Amino acid sequence: MSDTLTAAPPALEILPYAPERASDFARINAEWIEEMFTLEDVDREVLNDPEGKLINPGGDILFAALPDNRIVGAGALRPLSQGIFELTKMGVTAEARGHKAGEALLAALIARARELGATDLVLLTNSKCEAAIHLYEKLGFVHSTDVKSLFGSAYCRCDVAMRYGSDSLTPAAKAHA
Repeated sequence: MSDTLTAAPPALEILPYAPERASDFARINAEWIEEMFTLEDVDREVLNDPEGKLINPGGDILFAALPDNRIVGAGALRPLSQGIFELTKMGVTAEARGHKAGEALLAALIARARELGATDLVLLTNSKCEAAIHLYEKLGFVHSTDVKSLFGSAYCRCDVAMRYGSDSLTPAAKAHA
């Protein structure tokens, strides 16, 4: 099998977190962050300790893998407070971009957030990430000044904040808003 993807997107499998995949999580995210920005302390903390910073507090990490088991994408859910999760550290390798790996991974992360009991799903990004923002919008995220004011200071590079749907993941969350 070739090391590069062909024009037809290969079948992807979404895999759960396992300790042996922690290095893939760090590698994929460091790649895109360093390509566009600078790794911040908060990035290093999460990438160096995904179990302590994401899994143990009640979040999760999912991976996109090719049929040959090569990990080409990763994304995480981090609990922020009761029912509120941040979609964070989502990226795909350069070779997988444009082949729907990000879309499959994002859809799986949204579904996983629901399974974890999320009532609200937010994300922080940068306007330079145009393709990612387009994907987020395509799958139902909307821009949110509330999310920006509440959580936007977490990263120096953050100038865009989004929330899944107009308000939340579940109708019950609207009653608590």
